Amino acid sequence: MKIGLYFGTFNPVHIGHLIIANHFAEYSDLDKIWMVITPHNPFKKKKTLLDNNHRYQLVLEAVEEYPKIEASTIEFNLPQPNYTSNTLAHLQEKYPQHEFCLIMGEDNLRTLHKWKNYEVILERHEIYVYPRIGEQETKPELLAHPNVHVVDAPVVEISSTAIRKAIKAGKNCRPLLPHSVWIYIDQMNFYR
Repeated sequence: MKIGLYFGTFNPVHIGHLIIANHFAEYSDLDKIWMVITPHNPFKKKKTLLDNNHRYQLVLEAVEEYPKIEASTIEFNLPQPNYTSNTLAHLQEKYPQHEFCLIMGEDNLRTLHKWKNYEVILERHEIYVYPRIGEQETKPELLAHPNVHVVDAPVVEISSTAIRKAIKAGKNCRPLLPHSVWIYIDQMNFYR
């Protein structure tokens, strides 16, 4: 089985994440999409994150009606901070029958050279890239790499940070969240 790994802190998961995950589930050669909840992204401050299990619950709620998309806690028990190369090595060992690919925004592809063991990731795994609006250009040699596939996916500019700020400010951002995710956030009084 060919599995697309869509990593994120999903703090909170929003409709933009679902649009992208569903696009790859329906319009690529990937059999499944695993939305991997990252406990600690080395490039983000941990203090702003909801508890791991709450973010997992939010993703579970969001993907409930999408049979090709699953929530994954695979990084919860791995050493912190999480590095994609370590997670991929762990997954290959645990599930040798599967082929694991990465799904990332073009902004992440631009900074791939800063990732731990990025050459190994690029050599061993296909990377599916969705467009992001940005000023910077991606290095042509990265875009031309045989394992990099730029996909004509929808451009979605919704930010979890903006959603958290909106909730804190008492704004109605319900249209940006799956209904069940909004209900969970509201009931738990998150981000206020």
